[in-house]
Amino acid sequence: MRAYLILEDGNIFEGTHIGADREVISEIVFNTSMAGYLEVLTDPSYAGQAVCMTYPLIGNYGICREDMESRRAWPDGFIVRELSRIPSNFRADLTIQEFLEENNMPGIAGIDTRALTRILREKGTMNGMITTRQYGDLTEILPRLHAYTTGKVVEKVSCAAPYTVRASQDLADNGAISGSARFDRDSYARGEREKRPSLVKELNGKGLKVALMDFGAKDNIARSLAARGCEVTVYPALTSAEQILSSGADGIMLSNGPGDPKECVSIIQELKKLYASDMPIFAICLGHQLMALATGADTYKMKYGHRGGNHPVKDLATGRVYISSQNHGYVVDTEHLDPAVAAPAFVNVNDGTNEGLAYTGKNIFTVQFHPEACCGPQDSGYLFDRFISMMRKKE
Repeated sequence: MRAYLILEDGNIFEGTHIGADREVISEIVFNTSMAGYLEVLTDPSYAGQAVCMTYPLIGNYGICREDMESRRAWPDGFIVRELSRIPSNFRADLTIQEFLEENNMPGIAGIDTRALTRILREKGTMNGMITTRQYGDLTEILPRLHAYTTGKVVEKVSCAAPYTVRASQDLADNGAISGSARFDRDSYARGEREKRPSLVKELNGKGLKVALMDFGAKDNIARSLAARGCEVTVYPALTSAEQILSSGADGIMLSNGPGDPKECVSIIQELKKLYASDMPIFAICLGHQLMALATGADTYKMKYGHRGGNHPVKDLATGRVYISSQNHGYVVDTEHLDPAVAAPAFVNVNDGTNEGLAYTGKNIFTVQFHPEACCGPQDSGYLFDRFISMMRKKE
C-alpha cells in the first residue's frame, strides 16, 4: 500500500505504508542513532512526535521486549528508509512491523530520509501528516498541520500510581535485578550495561532511598540506581512536593519527558518547593529544564533539537568530553542565567548550547543529556555515582 508524508511547508514524500492503518498528524523529528530503534520507540519523550530514523536500515534485529524502555511505544509515527521485515536475532520476540501494529502506530518506509532530514535541518522541525490517502489539494490539509501542537503530554506518559524498584541481594554475585526493573544477565557479564561493573558490585547506593518523579521516565533511570543498590520509588508527575519530601527519601531524581517544559505549570510550582528544601536533587532532560524554570531561568525551542547517540558534551569542571545520548527539542537559556542561582556545568561541543547546570549553594545538579542511555553510549554513567556521593554526604 502506498503512503505519503505531507509536511507543513508543502513538501510531499511518497513511500510504502508500514505499521497501523490510520492517518496521523504530528511533529516530525529525526534521530541519528545507528542502533537502539526499540529504545527510541519506547522512549516516552517522543510522545506527540513522529520519528524519522536517519540510519537507512531499521528492524534488522527485530524487537526484544526485554530491551523496552517503558511499557509501550510512544511516538505518533515512524519514518524509515528501509524496514527489515525478517529479523536476524535469536533474542527477537517479534518483527518491527508486528510491534508497530501492536502499538497502533502508523509509519512510512521507502522515502529519502536524507532529504527529509536536510529539510528539517534547514527549515527547522515542522509538523506533518502520515497518510495512505492521496490528497490532490492541500488547501484543507496545511492549516491542520500548522495548527497541531503536542500539548500537555507529560500527564499522558507518567505512571498512574507510585511503585518501587529494588536491587536484589545477589546483585553483587550475578547482576540480577528484581522488582519491575529488567536486567539481562548475559549483557551484564559482557559489560554492555555498565562499563565499570566493579562500582555496581560495590553497591555504593545500598541503603539509600530515591524518589524518582516520572515526567516520562525511561526504565533505565531506575535500573541504573537500583544497580547501585538504591531503593527507587517512582512517583506520578503531579505528585506534590510535600508527599515527596515526607517520603523518607535520601534524594530526588527528576526524569526526562516530552513536550514544551513551559506547559508544565503546576509541576514547576512543586519543583520550587523541592528547590527550597535541602534535599539532594539530580535531574535529567525535561527535569533539567523544569528545575531551571522553577528557579527563574528560561528555556527556548531549538531549530531541530538533539536526538541521537553521538552528541559530544564537555564537563566544564574537568574539561573532559563525553559522548552522550540525547533527545530534546528545548534548551535552557544561559545568557540570562543568574550566577547566584546556578552556573553552566556542561556544554554541547557541536553548537555551544547548555547541557547541564550546577546550582549554587545547593545539592542540586542537572543535565540535558541521558547518562542512563540504553543501548548506549554509557560514558556519563558516572553521574549516578556522583548523585549517590551527594546523598551519602547528607547522611
